[in-house]
Formats: sequence, C-alpha cells, structure tokens
Amino acid sequence: MTPDLNDINALIDENLGWIIGLGLNVIYALIVLIIGLWVSNYAKARISRMAQGNPRLDATLMSFLGSLARYAILALAVIFVLNRFGIQTASLVALIGAAGLAIGLALQGTLSNLAAGVMLVAFRPFKVGDYIQGAGQAGTVSTISLFFTELTTPDNVQIIVPNSDIWSSAITNYSAHATRRCDLVFGVAYDSDLKRAEQVLNTCIAADPRAKLDPEPFVKVTNLGDSSVDFTIRVWCDASDYWDLKFDLTRAVKHGFDDAGIDIPFPTQTLIQTSK
Repeated sequence: MTPDLNDINALIDENLGWIIGLGLNVIYALIVLIIGLWVSNYAKARISRMAQGNPRLDATLMSFLGSLARYAILALAVIFVLNRFGIQTASLVALIGAAGLAIGLALQGTLSNLAAGVMLVAFRPFKVGDYIQGAGQAGTVSTISLFFTELTTPDNVQIIVPNSDIWSSAITNYSAHATRRCDLVFGVAYDSDLKRAEQVLNTCIAADPRAKLDPEPFVKVTNLGDSSVDFTIRVWCDASDYWDLKFDLTRAVKHGFDDAGIDIPFPTQTLIQTSK
C-alpha cells in the first residue's frame, strides 16, 4: 500500500520541531567541537612555546603541560556536547573517575616517577651537564626525562635512576656553583721546621694559577697526630679545575717538601721495655 501524502505531511508536521531541534543540536555540537579543537591546539602550542622564550622553563615539562591542557579542553567540549543532546554526564564523569583511580593504583610507581619528574624539571635542583650525587648514585647528568634521570659515571657507565628515588633523597650538586674549595691535609715530622713547611705550602699554592688568592688560602697546623704534625690547606678554585688542582698540588707539595728537606713521616710506634 502506497503511503498517503497527507499522512506523510502530518508525520512531518508532528516531528518538525524535533527534527529542527536535532539539526540545531548537531550544528551546535559541530561548532563546539571545532572551537574546542582549535582552542586546545592553540593552548598546547602557546604553552609549549613558553619554554623557547624563557631558558628557566624546561621544554619537556611545557610540552607535557600543553598536552594536558589540550586534552582537558577537549574533554570539556565533549561534555558540553553530550549535555546538549540531553545525555546525563554525571554517571559518565563518575565512571571516568573510577577508571582513573584504578589506573592510578595500578601505575602508582610510574605516576610517582612522573610527579617527581615534573618537580625536578620545574625546580631544577640540577641540569644536564652537572655532576651530582643522589639516590646512592653519582655521575654527570646526561638526560632528565619525566620518568627517569640518566647519569654517566667518570668511567663512562650509564646509570638510569627513577625520578622518585632522586627526588626523595638528598641531592648533592657538585656543579651548582662556579667555584669550589679544595681541602688537603699534609703531615710533617715532629722535628721539622714548621715555619719552613708553611712557607713551602704557600709557595706551592702561589705557583699554581688555578688557585685563587681571594678568598685568601688557608694554611694552618690543625692537628698533632700520633706520628706527624698535620697542616690543613684550603684553596678556592673554579669548579672545573677542582680535581686537576687537587692532584697537581699534592704532587707539588711532595716535591717542595723533598727540596726543603722536610720529612713526611710514616706511622710509627714506640715500644718501651722495662726490666723488672
């Protein structure tokens, strides 16, 4: 049976409001999604570019924050669209929250590394190229990611340390300051001329151009040991010259003591025997 034209017109008239409303909702949804997509991409690009103009901002962190902002904006746009079509989003949000909680518990260790990585790149207790000690490991920082930090030891061994371990431990950054103090202790025999020994130490320090004269070098007798009188010297230098100065100054003092006839004693014990 062919449908009557009057019945079709009547059906259209009955549902015309619903059809128009549906069409408007579809157009509204498309506009919201297009605007949300544009705003999310703009926000991500804007946040990511912040690291280019400010050297204190880490590019990895800003890229990560830009991605978070993008997905957050898209999620809001989808919620607006669902509300427009009369879909209750409260249960959906609760479901997403429950799923997020379950995923968070399953990835607890990974998320703790992520949180620690964000703190490390945000507060910058160290940077790439610094020599640090943390989480029981020491080396030059070669990579700082959101989940781990890569160290390279002086003998060129790679160490991967989870960020949560580093952030939860004391961090020693040997490269944080431009200068360092080099401390050395030298022992001389008890019968040595202490004033002459002090002159030799000062001469060795003055002869090395890496030793800074401001602050003034410290050269003093600091201990009367079992078999030696101990001199402590404290000399400031550039951080990059620390080890070379330490090694070369030790060698120079040995030669200086030898030329001046000052003995560096070995540990000795004196035995006194009495007869009964």
